Amino acid sequence: MDRSHVRALLIDDHELVRHAIRGLLVDVLGIGGVAEADSLASGLERIVEGPAIDLLLVDLNLPDTDGPESLAALVDALPDARIAVISGSVDRDDVVGCLAVGVDGYLPKGLPTAELVKGLELILDGGSYVPSQLTRGGVAASPKPKHKPAGLENLTTRQADVLNQLLFGKSSKEIARALNVAEGTVKIHLAAIYRVLGVRTRAEAIAKLVGGER
Repeated sequence: MDRSHVRALLIDDHELVRHAIRGLLVDVLGIGGVAEADSLASGLERIVEGPAIDLLLVDLNLPDTDGPESLAALVDALPDARIAVISGSVDRDDVVGCLAVGVDGYLPKGLPTAELVKGLELILDGGSYVPSQLTRGGVAASPKPKHKPAGLENLTTRQADVLNQLLFGKSSKEIARALNVAEGTVKIHLAAIYRVLGVRTRAEAIAKLVGGER
C-alpha cells in the first residue's frame, strides 16, 4: 500500500525511541513525512503551524503533560487523525484509560519489531490495536467517538471551560491553574477552539466572540 502521502508526528522525549520508530515509519511502512517533537509544547507547535497530521504517536508520560487529560485534549483537537499511545507502561489501567478517551491504539515500547509494525499497519488502515497480552483478562473500554467540530455547540465540556476562562482575559498559565490541568493541555484545547472559530490567535478569538460573529 502506498503511504507516501501520509504525514506523521512522533512526540517522545527520548531521542533513541524517536529514531527507532521513525525508522520503522519511513523505511518499513513507507510513510512520506515524519516530524518529531520532544515535548507536548513543541509537538503542539507542529500541529498548529504545520500541515494536517494523519498519524500521531505520542508518549503517555511526557514531562509537560498531565497524562489522560492531555491525551483526551489531543483526541478532541485532531478528530481526523489516527492517534496511538507509545508507552513504557504495560499497566492495564493505563491501557484502559487511553482507550477510554478514544485513541486508536496502545503500543508498548517493549514490543518486538514485527509486532510493532503490525500494530502500526492496523492503525493506519483504520483499525484499533492493543497487544494480545494486554487484552487477556478483560481489557475493554468504550471509545469516545471522534467528531469533526462544526461550531461552538460542538465544543467539549473542557474546551468550553477553557473558552470561558479565555473570555475573562486569563493567560494559559492562569487557566491551567484554575482548571487544575497542565498548561500544555490548555494550549491543546485553545488550538481546537481557534480551529472551530476560524482564527489563529487569542486576540482574534476574543474579538470574534465579543463582536458577536459566528
